[in-house]
Amino acid sequence: MSRSVKDGREGGQDGPQRHAPGSLAHRVPDLGALELLLAVARLGSLGGAARELGVTQPAASSRIRSMERQLGVALVDRSPRGSRLTDAGALVTDWARRIVEAAEAFDAGAQALRDRRDSRLRVAASMTIAEYLLPGWLVALRAQLPDTAVSLHAGNSATVVERLLTGEADLGFVEGVSVAPGLDSVVIAHDRLIVVTAPGHPWARRRRPLGAGELAATPLILREKGSGTRQVLDTALGGLARPLIELSSTTAVKAAAVGGAGPAVLSELAVGEELAMRRLVRVPVADIALARDLRAVWPTGHRPTGPARQLLSLTRA
Repeated sequence: MSRSVKDGREGGQDGPQRHAPGSLAHRVPDLGALELLLAVARLGSLGGAARELGVTQPAASSRIRSMERQLGVALVDRSPRGSRLTDAGALVTDWARRIVEAAEAFDAGAQALRDRRDSRLRVAASMTIAEYLLPGWLVALRAQLPDTAVSLHAGNSATVVERLLTGEADLGFVEGVSVAPGLDSVVIAHDRLIVVTAPGHPWARRRRPLGAGELAATPLILREKGSGTRQVLDTALGGLARPLIELSSTTAVKAAAVGGAGPAVLSELAVGEELAMRRLVRVPVADIALARDLRAVWPTGHRPTGPARQLLSLTRA
């Protein structure tokens, strides 16, 4: 959907859009601006986000400033080393992801209606899998089943379970420590949670591993209750994890940690680039069970068939 950033943005080709002062469209940034903010959060660079979305850096800077004026809060701290989200920016990014995901689902649905497709696949996935594994699987699935309409709902593990049990999804993916009653599952991958913090935090320089007691006593940037990530951490710490901030997406947690808000606990899958670029530092831990299985899940007695079975085979390959 990156064309929504480009079309009519840099030169005002289509002229200014007019909305009633009290309308929602007047108060909420457009999709192009939200996509740009998500790209800045993911890449840590305004220039990189501009290149990814096919706009000039001055145009991207202008879009961010315009959005900040519209919302009345600063969203991005700019420096020669890159762009970091403010605390407010991390929260807005979390909300923006939901809007963009809803727009993508709307676009996918409209396309399916236009093409009169007679095949569909409804997938529900927890955030880490949805953001870092499913895109590649869905690209491979489309190569094999180009006429299958796929809709993806990304949420926490509890939401995935709910959508499966109510018949709103054909196949789900979760990250927790157990499988909910009423579901069958298969392990498709393994993952580990790690403790990370910004380079300026005192933990970034420590050599002695963190113990469970010290980690439990420290306020952390955490995913919300109901997420697989939070479930694993709460199990490892006996339910004693202390939230400094609770956020409902991996990207928001990561952005808050990069911004220096405090230590965070995240999947290894989510922070590879940040660790390589030294935007985050891995903190050693000892005697804390943070490994987890990533699972495909479906309603008991309803083994996946058709496109769901094909996607499941791709994940295991």
